Amino acid sequence: MTLFEILLLLSAAFGAGVLNTIAGGGTFLTFPALVFVGIPPVVANATSTVAVLPGYLGGALGFRKEVMEFDRKQLIRLIGIGLLGGAVGSFLLLISSDRAFSALVPFLLLLATLVFLFGARIRAWAARRSQSVTPFGFVGMFAVSTYGGYFNGGLGIILLALFSLWGMTNIHQMNGLKTAMSFILSMISVAIFAGAGIIEWQAGLMMMVASTAGGYAGAPISKALPMPVVRAIVATVGFVMSAVFFYRVFIAG
Repeated sequence: MTLFEILLLLSAAFGAGVLNTIAGGGTFLTFPALVFVGIPPVVANATSTVAVLPGYLGGALGFRKEVMEFDRKQLIRLIGIGLLGGAVGSFLLLISSDRAFSALVPFLLLLATLVFLFGARIRAWAARRSQSVTPFGFVGMFAVSTYGGYFNGGLGIILLALFSLWGMTNIHQMNGLKTAMSFILSMISVAIFAGAGIIEWQAGLMMMVASTAGGYAGAPISKALPMPVVRAIVATVGFVMSAVFFYRVFIAG
């Protein structure tokens, strides 16, 4: 890689760490940056998962008290279903050709952007239709986990909406479970992607370091910037990246 490409990847990963700490949306930076330096889309998606992994680990450790407040048997079931769904999604990515995945990317980015932008409304809607944890709820976890194993964008917000549907109201417990499940999904995905040899490790490891640094930097930045400004920045990045990939795939060819 050239010096410019290295700096681009490091900057994108640092920015992703900042965004994930403040509000989420780091995938909008890491995945496009990897594609723009010439890494095939499927490999770029797998490598992007590696890049944001430390942030999930740090968050999971930070919320360990809240996570341990859940019923242990229920938590184990959720983890098992999350691992299964994440594995299914990851294997679906492995059998996707770069051409097929590229055709889906603009829609996935747009979906993730819309979920991010309207996340609060989605959660409020879900809360009004909340139900206790049921087998249907576990079906929902499997579906969301499969999505997370295939494409990580917007996963955290979708998980929060799912928890609201289950009737959960304690935001700290919800965030703890969301972060823990995101880490578990990413871990199984990284293991499967590594076994299949589709991770660009040079880029991935560099970006892991940069995203970790960005995660630490995100804390003071989150206190300085109003949340509406942060959301506007993330949404703008998401819509721009969606438009760019729509152009690359369906117009430029």
